[in-house]
Amino acid sequence: MKILIDMNLSPDWVDVFARYSIESIHWSTVGDPRAKDRAIMEWARANGYLVFTHDLDFGSLLVATQAEAPSVLQVRTQDILPASIENTVIEALRRFESELEAGALITIDMTRSRVRILPLIPPARE
Repeated sequence: MKILIDMNLSPDWVDVFARYSIESIHWSTVGDPRAKDRAIMEWARANGYLVFTHDLDFGSLLVATQAEAPSVLQVRTQDILPASIENTVIEALRRFESELEAGALITIDMTRSRVRILPLIPPARE
C-alpha cells in the first residue's frame, strides 16, 4: 500500500506512516502545491497510490468520473493532526486494506467509517 498525502494534511503524516512500514509521500514533494484535485488523482492513479485527504471534493470527483482508481481515504474531523487521529487512521487502513487495494472511497471520523466500492455511480435523476 502506497499513500499520497494531500496538501491539506501535514507532511508529518509521512513519518507516522513510516512507523507502521507504510510507504507514503506528501504531494508537495512530487507536484505543484496549487495543483487541482484532478491532477492529484491522476498522479496517484498512474503511480499506484491511494489518496489520503481531508478534502471532500475527491469523493465528488470519483462520482463524476466513475473512476475505478485511485482509492481515497478521507478524514472528516476538525482536528486532523496525527497526534489526534493517528490510531483511527491506522486502524482504518488495516481494517479496509483489501477494499483500498481493490478500489474504494473510505470516509472516517472519530465514531464510524463508511466504505464505498469503486466505481461510484451517481444517483439516478427522476
